Amino acid sequence: MPKAQLQYLADELQRLREQGLYQRLRILQGEQLPVARFDGREVINLSSNNYLGLTTHPKLKRRAAEALERYGVGSGAVRTIAGTMTLHMELEEKIAQFKNVEASVVFQSGFTANAGTVAAVLGREDIIISDELNHASIIDGCRLSRAEIRVFPHKDVEACEKVLKEIEGRKGRKLLITDGVFSMEGDIAPLPQLADLAEKYGCIMMIDDAHASGVLGRNGRGTVDHFKLHGRVDIQVGTLSKAIGALGGYVCSTRDTIEYLYHHARPFLFSTSHPPSVAAACLAAFELLDEEPQLVERLWANTRFFKAGLAKRGFNTGMSETPITPIIVGDAALTHQFSRELFEAGVFAQGIGFPTVPKGKARLRAIVTATHSEEQLSSAIETLGTIASRLKIL
Repeated sequence: MPKAQLQYLADELQRLREQGLYQRLRILQGEQLPVARFDGREVINLSSNNYLGLTTHPKLKRRAAEALERYGVGSGAVRTIAGTMTLHMELEEKIAQFKNVEASVVFQSGFTANAGTVAAVLGREDIIISDELNHASIIDGCRLSRAEIRVFPHKDVEACEKVLKEIEGRKGRKLLITDGVFSMEGDIAPLPQLADLAEKYGCIMMIDDAHASGVLGRNGRGTVDHFKLHGRVDIQVGTLSKAIGALGGYVCSTRDTIEYLYHHARPFLFSTSHPPSVAAACLAAFELLDEEPQLVERLWANTRFFKAGLAKRGFNTGMSETPITPIIVGDAALTHQFSRELFEAGVFAQGIGFPTVPKGKARLRAIVTATHSEEQLSSAIETLGTIASRLKIL
């Protein structure tokens, strides 16, 4: 029984159960693969961020094992004391070269990279202009900065400029920030137009490219490369946990900006640095992106195949332009029932509801990877259609 002081938490969980919104963690038993074992069941895995299949790539596994043997299991300290290893510096140099910027810094996660950077570069006297569907890590970073936050409707460039006109002439720095690929919609930011506005109104331009790195641009260089905007985006954030296949986040910018983050970004200052095996695996992943462009090509071929199959059956996939493919249902309880019945039938597509997405816009979030076969995707599409018809979703 919970203590009286914590009873409200148990009550909230019970409310979720009664509404059909309670979810328990699915347990992965083995490798993160296109067909994987969760909770003792083999399922077609449409819920992984492992876009390029690098979590199990032989080169990454080999390099991680070599680093483990040579350097041990951990770094033993934060970066600013005794925890900066040669591998960390090599990784940051590799990322900067890959993204065509002066410098980069690696954080312990993409979340801390976003939140820590926004909170470090802005203060109470500053203003943030943010897309309404930006990631939670951006939202938290904005709040931590104590800056004024102005939100514009999703991808509405005209509304964004209206906000900028309203605050023109105000004291303080201005940060215009957007996701590159939006994690729940799968659509791409209007970055060229936003970069134009940032230059016109004197804003710092920042992008979270977590779901674009390894997906968009030459060899997966991201949204900035996709739109050929090198030099026009001041701060780029990415992740090492999705297409790169390992763990962590990074920030790319000028050398001065990165040096400033070394001194002021709290997650960097107060978190132990990456284990050497993780840093080595990430280095290998960036090498692979340059060596094997077919990985990204296969990802997009599979994405086109999957989306075409869903469209043929009448599914609503919203605004998606990328491998993130929302299957819009609307009602949250029905969405979770759909997800559970799919799992029992051999397809893992996670249900997403409020507060991750707005009320009335619950959906499955399906993600295609480069390592899915067309046979696996065809089977998933067939199962999705069968169960959606039975539940009267289609």
